Amino acid sequence: MKVVSRQWSVVSKSVLCVALCAVLFAPGLLVEAQQAAKVPRVGILELASPSASASGHRAFQQGLREHGYVEGKNIFLDYRFANGKLELLSDLTADLIRLKVDAIVTRSTAAIRAAKNATTTIPIVFTAAGAPVEDGLVSSLARPGGNVTGLALLSAELDGKKLQLLKEAVPKVTRVAFLWTTGSARGDLRFREAENVAKTLGLRLQSLGVTGSDDFEQAFEAARHAGAQALALVPSPFLFTHRALIFDFAAKNRLPAMYSTSDFVDAGGLMSYGPDLLDNWRRAATFVDKILKGAKPADLPVEQPTKFELVINLKTAKQIGVTIPPNVLARADRVIR
Repeated sequence: MKVVSRQWSVVSKSVLCVALCAVLFAPGLLVEAQQAAKVPRVGILELASPSASASGHRAFQQGLREHGYVEGKNIFLDYRFANGKLELLSDLTADLIRLKVDAIVTRSTAAIRAAKNATTTIPIVFTAAGAPVEDGLVSSLARPGGNVTGLALLSAELDGKKLQLLKEAVPKVTRVAFLWTTGSARGDLRFREAENVAKTLGLRLQSLGVTGSDDFEQAFEAARHAGAQALALVPSPFLFTHRALIFDFAAKNRLPAMYSTSDFVDAGGLMSYGPDLLDNWRRAATFVDKILKGAKPADLPVEQPTKFELVINLKTAKQIGVTIPPNVLARADRVIR
């Protein structure tokens, strides 16, 4: 019996030792497992500059937080900016691919196409595509196909509405310079469609296409020569990057200008009408969340904007000597005084 007791004693001590080891080392194993868990990386590809993109990125981060993601803790965001230089987009995209990002978030046709051309496997989410089907970015809105999806702008459909609001704000205007970035498959078509609407409003449009920063001086001289009385813009990160040139031209020539997004007006433009881009950025986080949880971009329908806003800058109106009629001001979603 004494031998048996000693044997049980040895066994009991062994079991106790194993149990203690399990208690002592389990937290360490848990920590190691947590550290080994992969934290997702999302690349942000911008044609514009950091300052031009800041508000959208804050909205995107807010959207991520609504889904439980906090930058630097359980998700990493890698930003790349081309600062308006189209030729840099390919290299910036390649850099994100080398980082093995889990998704790329971008906007503007040029940046989306650069990402699409660089990878067929990494999911791409766009926040502001003017004509994703017509530009060949997706197969259809309902079933995008491939690795690209996101949020469209309805830009072309709103060109007529912008011209109408511009005419209501400045009734005496008859000649409008129409500034857009060349290189889009729909650029010329956008102008022709807007021109058809302009005729019904008694407006005559002048096409001003620009590709690089050196083109603005020639475009502005053409507008002055034609006697432009107002300015309208097709939305583009490239144009926003060069907004100072546009604002200076409008101010010196006392031209009322209609923009497509409120970030132009916040920076000093006269007025804008279009989708709420910050809302689009917030909603882009939902796409990213679904993709990180296993959804395929091909199965996520492209969504249309749900919020639109008319923004008017009365400081700029005073600077160029324009009085906005009360009935137009009453319809504004936001007025900068």
